Amino acid sequence: MLLELNQLIVPAGHQLLIKNISWSVYKHILAELGENRSSRISYSQGVLEIMAPLPEHEVGKKIIGNLVEILLEELDIEFWSLGSTTFDKEKMDAGVEPDDCFYIQNEAAVRGKDRIDLTVDPPPDLAIEIDITSRTRFNNYEVLGVPELWRWNGTKLEINVLTNGKYVKSLTSSIFPDLLIAQAIPEYLTRSKIDGRNAAMKAFRVWVREQI
Repeated sequence: MLLELNQLIVPAGHQLLIKNISWSVYKHILAELGENRSSRISYSQGVLEIMAPLPEHEVGKKIIGNLVEILLEELDIEFWSLGSTTFDKEKMDAGVEPDDCFYIQNEAAVRGKDRIDLTVDPPPDLAIEIDITSRTRFNNYEVLGVPELWRWNGTKLEINVLTNGKYVKSLTSSIFPDLLIAQAIPEYLTRSKIDGRNAAMKAFRVWVREQI
């Protein structure tokens, strides 16, 4: 007996792993689940992961994304945020939906495009993952060639820079090399929970201006 997707229940904060999934089945599942869903999908070499985020996960994703936008605005760097867009490439047998992602150095290459095709378009320059209930697998992002991956575990921001095809932990961001991102973002995310979102954003913007 085959299970239908609508029979699967993934509680918030949990993940479901399914083995031996072909590329065509993965693409069929994506189409069947549609874009307007709360769950996120990851696929690598026949293993499909379905994850249902917690509210804490969504708050972290939103606030960190806001802070990155402020950084880019104050540095006057054009960017394009694509949120949890699905990025996949059949040749590499991998697909992923980041919590948030940004085109920065390659923004001009995808500007105005309604669809991203990794067979011709570059991957996002920065991906952000909120690893509160599960830990992000590197291989999806590595094979797709995403230059920088940030992981937030609820207390610490881990910066990973792609070097010779593998992620290497770094104390600094290659995108913001002159700013202490790993210290500043956790501080202001915490402040948003105490002082409020708007107050934290205003204070962070002042901090960025003082640094530059």
